[in-house]
Amino acid sequence: MALFKARRNRGTRNGHDVHPVDEVLPPGRMAAYGVQHVAAMYAGVVAPPLIVGEAIGLSPLDLTLLIGASLFTAGLATILQAVGVWKIGARLPFVNGVTFGSVAPILAIVGQQAEGTNPLSVIYGSVLIAGVLAFFVAPYFSKMVRFFPPVVNGTVITLIGLSLMPVGIGWIAGDDSSAPDYAAPAKIALGAMTFVLVLLFNRFLTGFWNRIALLIGLLVGTLVAWPAGLVDTSTFSQAPVFDLPLPFELGTPTFSITATLSICIVMLVAMMESTADMIALGEIVDRPADQRTIAAGLRADGAGSAISAVFGGFTCSAFAQNIGLVALTRVKSRYVVATGGVVLVLLGLFPMVGAVVSLVPQPVLGGAALVLFGSVAVSGIRTLGKADLGDPRTTLIVAGALGVGLIPVVAPEFYEHFPAALRTVLDSGISTGCIAALLLNLLFGSTRKPVPEHAPAAPATD
Repeated sequence: MALFKARRNRGTRNGHDVHPVDEVLPPGRMAAYGVQHVAAMYAGVVAPPLIVGEAIGLSPLDLTLLIGASLFTAGLATILQAVGVWKIGARLPFVNGVTFGSVAPILAIVGQQAEGTNPLSVIYGSVLIAGVLAFFVAPYFSKMVRFFPPVVNGTVITLIGLSLMPVGIGWIAGDDSSAPDYAAPAKIALGAMTFVLVLLFNRFLTGFWNRIALLIGLLVGTLVAWPAGLVDTSTFSQAPVFDLPLPFELGTPTFSITATLSICIVMLVAMMESTADMIALGEIVDRPADQRTIAAGLRADGAGSAISAVFGGFTCSAFAQNIGLVALTRVKSRYVVATGGVVLVLLGLFPMVGAVVSLVPQPVLGGAALVLFGSVAVSGIRTLGKADLGDPRTTLIVAGALGVGLIPVVAPEFYEHFPAALRTVLDSGISTGCIAALLLNLLFGSTRKPVPEHAPAAPATD
C-alpha cells in the first residue's frame, strides 16, 4: 500500500472541471493549507534578515522591522507568483521568499562599507537593479527549458531534495558545531519524534487531516518541546503589535558597481534555481512548465525582488521546501499558496502574530523538513524513471551531475580558495549540478525537441 494517500486530481469551479492547480478549495481548508506552507518556509524567510541584521548591528526594534519587511515582501512575491498579473507569475503553487544564496554576498557588502554608513542602502540599491534586470531578461532566460529533458529534470529535482537535507539536519542539530548544545540528545529526540509523527500522520490520517499532517506534526512537536524548555518566547518581548512597512524606511537606495554586480550574479543563480524548481513543480502537479510559464515565473522573481528592495526585503526566489510540501500532500491548488502569501503579508503587518509562528523549535521544523525534502528527491527519481537509465550515456550524465552537485553539500568549504564571484555559483549544489547536467547532456545525450511557447497542460486524471 502506498505510504501517502492519493487525492482526486480533478476539482470544480462554477460547475466545470478544472485542473487541480486552478482548483479553489473551501475557505477553511485554504486557510489551513496556506498556514502549513507558511510553517514550512517561515524559518527560511526570517533567517537571512536575522543574520544580516545581526551583522550590521541593528537594534532589536530595527531587526524586528527588517524581519517583518522580509515576511511582507515574501507574501507579495508569493501572491504575484501564484495568482499572476499580465505576463508576470508562473500561476503554479510556487512560493517565493528571501533567497538564502544572497546572504554571503550581502555580508561581504556589509564588510566593505565605511564606518558610519548604512549598508542597507547599498544592498537595497543593488537588489533593486538586479530585480529590474531579471524582469527584462526573463523571456530570454526561459528558452533554456528546451535543454531540460527528463534526464536533466530528474537529476536536478533529485539534487534539490538532496541539497536541502543538510538544512533540515542543521535545524535539528544546530548550525554552530562549537555550541554546547550542538546535536544535544534532546534536540535529536525532538526532531526524530516529529519525523516519525509526520510519517505516521500521513500514513494513517485521511481526508482533510491527511492534508495538514505536517501542520499537526509541528503542533504536537512544539507542545512536547514546551515543558522541556526548548520553545523560545523571547520574540514576544520585542515584536510590536502592528507595523506597516514603508518604502525605503530602513534605507534609501544608493548604488555601487561592485555590489550591484555581486547581487546580479546572485539573481542569475536564483533564476537558474527557479527554472529548475518550476520544471520540478510542473512535473509534480501534472502541468509541465513551458517557456511562457518559466518566463512569467522569472518575471515574478525579478518584480518581487525589486518590490522587496523598496519595502526593506532582499532578493526573492523559489522556496524548494514548499515544492516538497506539494509533493507530500498532493494539494496542488495555486490559490492555497496565494492564501499562504496573504498569511505572510499579515505576519509582516502584525509582527506579534508572526511571533506565534516562530514558537516552533528548529528541531521540530527539521524533523518535518526531512520528510519534505525527501519527497522532492523521490519526485526527481520518479522523473529519472522516464529516462533510459539502461543507456550508459544516460548513466554518465546522472552520475556526473550528482557527483558535481553534491560537492558543496558534503563539503561546504570545498571552493573556499576560489574567487568570491565564482563561489556564488559553485557553493550552490543545485546550480552546479544543473550546469553539469546540462553540459553532460549536450556532450553525451541529446536535448528534447523544442518546447512550444505555450505547451498544453497535461490532462488531469482521477
